[in-house]
Amino acid sequence: MSKDINNIKQLIAALEPVQALKVLAETYPGKVIFSTSFGWEDQVITHMIFANKLPIKVFTLETGRLFPETYYTWSRTLEIYGQPIHAYYPQAAAVEKMVSTKGPSSFYESVENRKECCAIRKIEPLKRALTGNEIWITGIRADQSVNREHMENIEWDEGNQLTKFHPIFAWTLDDVKQYIKQYNIPYNPLHDKGFPSIGCAPCTRAVREGEDFRAGRWWWEDQSKKECGLHVTEAHDDHEEVFFEGNEQN
Repeated sequence: MSKDINNIKQLIAALEPVQALKVLAETYPGKVIFSTSFGWEDQVITHMIFANKLPIKVFTLETGRLFPETYYTWSRTLEIYGQPIHAYYPQAAAVEKMVSTKGPSSFYESVENRKECCAIRKIEPLKRALTGNEIWITGIRADQSVNREHMENIEWDEGNQLTKFHPIFAWTLDDVKQYIKQYNIPYNPLHDKGFPSIGCAPCTRAVREGEDFRAGRWWWEDQSKKECGLHVTEAHDDHEEVFFEGNEQN
């Protein structure tokens, strides 16, 4: 594993994001995949992939609880680029059982219930999406949360047994916004309403001035545990989204 990580680091060292993505796609044909939750960062990377016609599969986790604005962004992205974004849904039987026994809003009642909902709606579909791939591309940036400051732009995902690459890891939010403006990239309208991080509608609120970037995610819980399980590092066992936080799918 460490040998593979070192090889990848050497392979794309000093390369700009688009070139790094291109090299990885050529080196691991058909084995590079990108998860989007249609946030600022993910839209930047989607543009890099689609505008440059890179052979990288783009997918999203359709949890069934997304904002209307997220669906709007999804549709606009398809209209503009004309390339597929593969949707992965939770297993219907698991959702039916959870909602039937605990109700549609059980995630508010305890951390355990919230993690159960994330596991059913996001983590299990994610594992299906990643199966058979070798490189997972994400929109994670270092300054998005305290947990992420300790991550690296290339790392090994033990749970999913593949390498993760965060091409804009060192970018600031201003860098992201400038890129979006420069290339006229569609983005989620909620960002203009105080939502820097956007996940499922019942679990996301706008952030007040002075609050942490991810304060609007699972706001009723401990502020230091704002992860859902999509992104786990060896050094930090705290859980995150998309999507996709990503997911949280990022």
